[in-house]
Amino acid sequence: MKDKVGREIEYLRISITDRCNLRCAYCMPESGIKLMDSSELMTFEEIEKVVKACAALGVSKIRITGGEPLVRKNASALVSKIKAVEGIEEVSMTTNGILLNEQLSELIAAGLDRVNISLDTLHSDRYYEITRGGELSKVLSAVDQSIKAGLITKLNTVIIRDFNYDELMDFVKLAEDLPVSVRFIELMPIGQGKDYKSVTTEEIRKTILKERQLEPFSQVTGNGPAVYYKTESSKGSIGFISPLSHEFCDSCNRIRFTAEGFLKLCLHWNLGINLKAALRRGCSLMELSKIIEKAVREKPNHHEFMMSMDNKVDYDTRKMVQIGG
Repeated sequence: MKDKVGREIEYLRISITDRCNLRCAYCMPESGIKLMDSSELMTFEEIEKVVKACAALGVSKIRITGGEPLVRKNASALVSKIKAVEGIEEVSMTTNGILLNEQLSELIAAGLDRVNISLDTLHSDRYYEITRGGELSKVLSAVDQSIKAGLITKLNTVIIRDFNYDELMDFVKLAEDLPVSVRFIELMPIGQGKDYKSVTTEEIRKTILKERQLEPFSQVTGNGPAVYYKTESSKGSIGFISPLSHEFCDSCNRIRFTAEGFLKLCLHWNLGINLKAALRRGCSLMELSKIIEKAVREKPNHHEFMMSMDNKVDYDTRKMVQIGG
């Protein structure tokens, strides 16, 4: 499936809930957000139907997100449904890791191929602060158990200048000690994220180079735009994801399906189509595929996060937790 500029769309990110068991400061207000009524959430059967329609168009990789996907009951059952769809080669999940240990065996049995765990600090007090109450020990245990279970494990780390910039080398050391990919991600100016000072991946890389040599590393598989390196003693790898400083829109291969049923074509723009009505009137798979294919042709050429939004009417004003990670 190609969009109007010829990008091959093969990757679908599916948010299965807008609920989260943390209140990360750069993601949502301390008081939380107005949650969707459960009747408005896409059912697992509706999600499965969208996956089948997308798979028929060439989508082969699925990532399950939230909110926090593991707060939704029986998330492993959805993994199993998606993994069984013809044409789907890989199912992964992004999670904060708090509930991962207690569901890990079920997820692996269901066919989960890889997991990305959000982890912005290795200090318990800072983790409690940034997440507004989270327990770091649960996340570190989940990382350890995921590795022991043989699950491909990546850590998503957002560097914030006045919060965790001094932990850069601690995360590098983590990638040297464990067979994980630590990915440094530029903070997106979405919702509460606009209130924090981001750091470019180029600055992060230069800081690391003061203490380590970095060698390009191409053996990490995945669906996104991360550029990977290894240090001389790495068991794992170090990745850099640069959506702002090095826009990678020209190679974007993804679309998003939100928890309320909106097929979202770009993280920045509020453009796409709500599939809920078609799904709930019982549209056929062929009809659904045609609706999706037509919508994808209008995928925006690029985001404009770095530009003033004063006169823009189509950009998404929701919190990241509402959009999907």
